Amino acid sequence: MTFPATLDLPEDVLEIARVLDGAGHEVWCVGGAIRDSLLDPAGAKESLRVAVDFATSATPEQVQALFGRKRTVDIGLKYGTVGVLDRRHGLHEVTTFRRDVTTDGRHAVVAHGVPLEEDLARRDFTINAIAYHPLRHEWRDPFGGADDLERRVIRAVGDPAQRFREDYLRVLRALRFAARFGFTIAPPTWDAARGAAGGLAQLSAERVRDEWFKGLRTARSVAHLVRLWQEVGAADAWLPELDRSPPEAGPQATEVDRAPRDPVLLVVLLCAEPAKVLQRLRASNAEIARAEAAVRAPAAPPDDSPAGVRRWLARCGPAAEDLLALWRLRHGSDAPWARVVAEIRQRGDAVTRGALAVDGHDLLVLGVPPGPRVGEALDYLLERVLDDPSLNTRDRLLALARELL
Repeated sequence: MTFPATLDLPEDVLEIARVLDGAGHEVWCVGGAIRDSLLDPAGAKESLRVAVDFATSATPEQVQALFGRKRTVDIGLKYGTVGVLDRRHGLHEVTTFRRDVTTDGRHAVVAHGVPLEEDLARRDFTINAIAYHPLRHEWRDPFGGADDLERRVIRAVGDPAQRFREDYLRVLRALRFAARFGFTIAPPTWDAARGAAGGLAQLSAERVRDEWFKGLRTARSVAHLVRLWQEVGAADAWLPELDRSPPEAGPQATEVDRAPRDPVLLVVLLCAEPAKVLQRLRASNAEIARAEAAVRAPAAPPDDSPAGVRRWLARCGPAAEDLLALWRLRHGSDAPWARVVAEIRQRGDAVTRGALAVDGHDLLVLGVPPGPRVGEALDYLLERVLDDPSLNTRDRLLALARELL
């Protein structure tokens, strides 16, 4: 691959580089934005509008002094990383050249004061070990990352076994990049990844979750990502509930790969006991609750009549939208009752207590005894309204409630 003469970096990014360079520090652009601009020259401008990472000879303290408290964020000082805000408040990571002193497979003790080439040598894959000087328009690619981009290969920098021992998360990153770009993993790197699978259990659940979710969002083929996790041993370590034979063709696979990626819904689709999986991955309480509701609620109404669909919506509550999305993912088309749902929502038919024309206070004033009887009365009124939405007026509901006294 031939490097472009220049990259069209935004002025805000160049300003950060000029400040560092003007203070006598080396500064290079590195990371995913540089890789992606090489991989897709036509989309390079868009790639470079997102956060661009910098590697520099400046220490974290020097970076903070140059940009001041208002423009810097501590996002990893002990690893040499300072977040610098550009003039539009975009955040860019500025990391001091470093090398690993010791690692335990999860965390590294790093030393600063090394040259750029040594900094690049500690990176995970060759495609991520390319540097561009934003002011002199020079390239550094000591490990052949550009050629691997052209050959569509994920290859570890140096000894792959050592790279993975330094940080076992790199195993999952290799799978994510392979699935995202449609690349193959070089045989020595693949063999080392499989050999390092036993170390994946040492990772924090949060880091594994973030990689899994990123992979689901970005994979060209979700089935390919699942297969990679299974073949390398990552599924056995973290996702034993993962479907052993996800569809790789047909309506479901097409819809999964085409639809906006919602990791929670994909976990429900791909895993037995999805809430258990999300708990293991330390997902948020809201995400776990979504999965539980999607499993607990009826997948479909008893029939496609308006009354049947209203009752289904009442039973599903907030999970209804997720269930409709899951139907599309499973079948590659909208649910047969989706049109009825849309009509019910357009009319504003009541399917919850809160949508009734009366509330608990109205029933207490009417004479319904306080306590459980109020809730029972509201449930009765909702049942009547689910059958006949025209009953949802204050006068009619109060008349029905009087019959209960």
